[in-house]
Amino acid sequence: MATVFQRCKSDPKAAAYPCVKPRCGHSWTVRYREPGGRTARQREKTFAKKTGPGGADVFAARVETDKDDGLYVDPNAGKITVGAYAEDWLARRIIAESTYVNYKGFIDNHLMPMLGHRSIAGVAKRDIEHFQVAIGKELAASTVHDRMKMVKHIFASAKEEKRIREDPARDVKNAAGSQAVDEAEIPTLPEVRRLHECMPQRYKLTVWLQAGAGLRVSEALAFHVGCLRRDVIRVRWQVSRRAYREDCKARLVPLKHREEGEYREVPAAPFLCAEIDAHVQVWAPIPLTFQNAVGKTRQVEVFFAPREPGREVMPTANTYGHYFKRACVAAGLVDAEGRPRYHPHSLRHFFASTALAAGIPIHEVSRWLGHKSIKTTVDIYGHLVPESWDRCRGIMQSALAEAT
Repeated sequence: MATVFQRCKSDPKAAAYPCVKPRCGHSWTVRYREPGGRTARQREKTFAKKTGPGGADVFAARVETDKDDGLYVDPNAGKITVGAYAEDWLARRIIAESTYVNYKGFIDNHLMPMLGHRSIAGVAKRDIEHFQVAIGKELAASTVHDRMKMVKHIFASAKEEKRIREDPARDVKNAAGSQAVDEAEIPTLPEVRRLHECMPQRYKLTVWLQAGAGLRVSEALAFHVGCLRRDVIRVRWQVSRRAYREDCKARLVPLKHREEGEYREVPAAPFLCAEIDAHVQVWAPIPLTFQNAVGKTRQVEVFFAPREPGREVMPTANTYGHYFKRACVAAGLVDAEGRPRYHPHSLRHFFASTALAAGIPIHEVSRWLGHKSIKTTVDIYGHLVPESWDRCRGIMQSALAEAT
């Protein structure tokens, strides 16, 4: 049981000992043991008063109740900083490489500067709310929603591991922002053609792979001889984010939301097939040897790789983005401040919007895009599907007329 006492009356080493005043005003000490019985560590905490809120009696009662209910939290456990705990939390996650990079970037660029130096036990709900508002001024609403889910997981994990007594992020509202693509982010066909004209010669085909087949930029950069199968493109690999490093063995990795060996297929228009053949006539595919996710050595002939002899490294989304931005500027596709109006993913938006506008069912488009769920496709592109009011009226009229 926790013991409440005054040192001034019981400890000869105390400066005020012996104190005989019944209401002396000296501090009160709570002595208690951590869970584990007589062999558990003994601790002490000092209070200015004995009774009432914030008093020694209240603390002593809560300690014993927490131990009985299995809710006891080591006072030192919460001294770890938010930054240190977040990094440890991330290191323990089993997540895709791209997800890890995104989370690490958010922790380094946003969480660390604002909350990283604080002890995790010293963070209150209002701190999380201020943090949410601050990142909302820099990031898109959908990104804020996604990253705040990560922040909530971090603090929920800290509570589960008994580093904090209460989760300050639990009741912070995290409304999902709209994921719908802005039509201003979708280039027109003439703009796509101008962008193609301004891209470096060896990367021109990537424009059509993204705009004509909906490939992600990392998938387009991993395009190899085995991808085109008559009038179908089989997408099996994407370029690893670390593919530019000499020590990177897994240069090509499984697709997003896919396991080793899985793939998806996308219909290839004759125009795209002709562009692929034309590319090969100028840029011969390069053999690339790498280790897959299970450590097996694989070799494919890739379309896009540095041409320096002996360097089995690959361009990544970051290195490709440099050339894409330059092409946007050269094509005049910039905003009022001279910044590129589009990014590589905009070409994927072009593919999806063009297919949907032509009446292709959204579930087909979702499969070709490689979305994990059709809900993702609907959230992003649902507003681009042509309205079917008149079609519905006609169909129902025909059905009901026949019934009578």
